[in-house]
Amino acid sequence: MRKAEQKRTTNETDVHVVFNPDGLKGCSVSTGIPFFDHMLSALGRHGRIGLEVTATGDLEVDTHHTIEDIGIVLGDAIRVSTGDGRGIRRFAHAIVPMDESRATVVLDCGGRGYLIFEGKFTGKTIGGIDADVFEHFFYSLCTRAGITAHILFIGRNDHHKCEAVFKAFGIALGEALSHRGEDDQVPSTKGTF
Repeated sequence: MRKAEQKRTTNETDVHVVFNPDGLKGCSVSTGIPFFDHMLSALGRHGRIGLEVTATGDLEVDTHHTIEDIGIVLGDAIRVSTGDGRGIRRFAHAIVPMDESRATVVLDCGGRGYLIFEGKFTGKTIGGIDADVFEHFFYSLCTRAGITAHILFIGRNDHHKCEAVFKAFGIALGEALSHRGEDDQVPSTKGTF
């Protein structure tokens, strides 16, 4: 069982995450930001990841602090659940279409946090969230989790582009963290992450 629970409380937010990469155990997301709840639920559901996220934050200011801190705490939970990486696949990718949009996500869950985020949203906001906050969410998640992610997307509809990204990220994450059967080695020529 690789289930991990992480919390973070600041003057701006209070975030609690439970992450379980070992199959879909259900998703429960409540952040006070309905569109972001939808995106995180899509990530967990399509990645077949058990995911619980509860967050309160200074939404009277804007959504930035809450979404950033969810990325930090989710990244911490992923890192804890991965442990030393023994037996995981480590690398995975997914391509997800959503009508006219398409997202490609390529992941290396090998302990080195890095993000390439290529694509453009046409509007300033998506679902009431500043469009640039989505890149910052993935940056926060990846640097804390030790994931190198290349996220590329195209399309015309911002909702479709964003949702395709979250679905593809979830699918690739679920695959990268899955076990390689009887192989209990650390998937690195170094022998460690």
